[in-house]
Amino acid sequence: MIYVLLAILIILVFWIVSVYNFFVTAKTRIGASIQEIGNQLKRQSELIPNLEASAKGYLKHEKGIFDELTAARQAISRAVGSGDVAKMADAGKMLSDVLPKIQVVVESNPEIKASEVVKNLMDELRDTSDKIMYARRLLIDLTADYNVRLVTFPSSVIANIFRFEKLKGLETPANGDELRVLESETKTPKINL
Repeated sequence: MIYVLLAILIILVFWIVSVYNFFVTAKTRIGASIQEIGNQLKRQSELIPNLEASAKGYLKHEKGIFDELTAARQAISRAVGSGDVAKMADAGKMLSDVLPKIQVVVESNPEIKASEVVKNLMDELRDTSDKIMYARRLLIDLTADYNVRLVTFPSSVIANIFRFEKLKGLETPANGDELRVLESETKTPKINL
């Protein structure tokens, strides 16, 4: 009889320790998931403006070359239409000044495609958004598991004894023990090409 009571007591102690460890572990993982959201928001705030600036610079450079080429082509058309040899020579010089620029761009990038730069920017925006969404989803799931165990019997008994409290779901504070993110970093960047 004493062995049965001792076995029940040992099982009870192991169960109490197990439930207690679940709550402590869950709180730690929730804190880590909040930090991951902060990490992804910081990544977003640092990466997106740099990608946007790169894409703008590339688009501006590419647009400038094609604007010059278009102007030279139009000048040649006007000169040919006028029959004026001096205008034709000026238009030819204009075209010959643009060709080396195009050649340099083509040699360094055989496929001149601004759309590729914009596509890469969009891919990074989508990837960043997905990473933030995943980090938020993880926080929601961990918090839900914790809160369910907090209110369901018999784990609720242990939660009450050790005074574990309900945790909020998705909340991204601007500062606190688990997260240090500036308010400006929590805002989704606006892209303006």
